[in-house]
Amino acid sequence: MLELSILGFLAEEPLHGYELKERIKALTGHVRPVSDGALYPAITRLVKAGKLDERAEPGASAAPRRTLSLTGLGHEELLERLRHPKQAEITDQVRFNTVLAFLRHLPDRREQAAVLRRRLEFLQTPASFFYDGGEPVHAEETDDLFRQGMLRVARATGQAERAWLAEAIERLDQPS
Repeated sequence: MLELSILGFLAEEPLHGYELKERIKALTGHVRPVSDGALYPAITRLVKAGKLDERAEPGASAAPRRTLSLTGLGHEELLERLRHPKQAEITDQVRFNTVLAFLRHLPDRREQAAVLRRRLEFLQTPASFFYDGGEPVHAEETDDLFRQGMLRVARATGQAERAWLAEAIERLDQPS
């Protein structure tokens, strides 16, 4: 997810490390904060792999800043990750939002729709946070006020997301 965010944001414009960190933080929020201990090693790996280019620019007050940009190889990697997201990037809401944030970079509408179809298929599988005898528990079936709240909010957001996915897939399936 971190590397996808790095590649995605740098596909839009070159950035220095701090700007990149702030954009990733804005995307994932408090749910999955990005630390320097994770970000900078990921950047180093991508630079060594030839997927990012870095150049030093004078800093505002002292040390030079590393400005990062996407290479052709990095762009290919981004497209490949968007074409074939890992299953966890489909099933996990925060990870899927990261895929969704950059899906516009995938030029083929059919490939975009295929990713959305995978998410929709996942969301159509019956599930719950809680089970009783192996069966999913619905909000109406529990007396626990707080679990009712969790289940009702999850149902409402799931319905809204499924409706949006169906609309988006329909639009992508139409000739451009």
